[in-house]
Amino acid sequence: MEFLKHLESMFDAVINQNHGSLALVFLIGVIFGGIIQYTRVDKFEKIAGFAMLKDTIVPKMLFLTIGLTSIGLYFMVKFGYAHYHIKPIILGGLIIGGSLFGISMAILGKCPGTGPISIAEGRLDVLVGAIGGLVGGAVFTIYYEPFFKSLMGESMGKVVLQEYFKGHEDLTVLIFGVTLVVISIMIPKLELLDEADLELSKRAG
Repeated sequence: MEFLKHLESMFDAVINQNHGSLALVFLIGVIFGGIIQYTRVDKFEKIAGFAMLKDTIVPKMLFLTIGLTSIGLYFMVKFGYAHYHIKPIILGGLIIGGSLFGISMAILGKCPGTGPISIAEGRLDVLVGAIGGLVGGAVFTIYYEPFFKSLMGESMGKVVLQEYFKGHEDLTVLIFGVTLVVISIMIPKLELLDEADLELSKRAG
């Protein structure tokens, strides 16, 4: 019952806190899933290959997406079409959590975005990883106060880049976004192909 209440609160948050309609959120999810499948970054070889520096599709996509989105989101917020949900910087939690997150991504070859898409494709190994993630989240929630809170460290507050460049916020965001897009273009293209890719290459050749 507790899970159902939590699920209901998630839907209420979307409906009542100006996140957009459920239909819009669903549509964005469908588009996101389509892009992920088209770029094939839901494959193990892409993320694991990135961790081994043998595949650069993921970083190219990340830099391009973050660069474009940072500009688009900033101006959407500025003109009242969106709003930020800035999280505080908690250094200990970021270091420990980031390290565990990176190690887990390299082993599983998935991230929270590509994982559900792979599950929808019927990949049981990713389903096992997702169950493990849910269990880990439950453990973190239950033991946060007595154990994990002390590991997290003190909050350093909510900070955004443009706050360091008062009076030049628009230009700061534009420079940041364009720089990431240029980096995406400059990263050399490397691909770690799986068996299906190799088979397709043989047929094309």
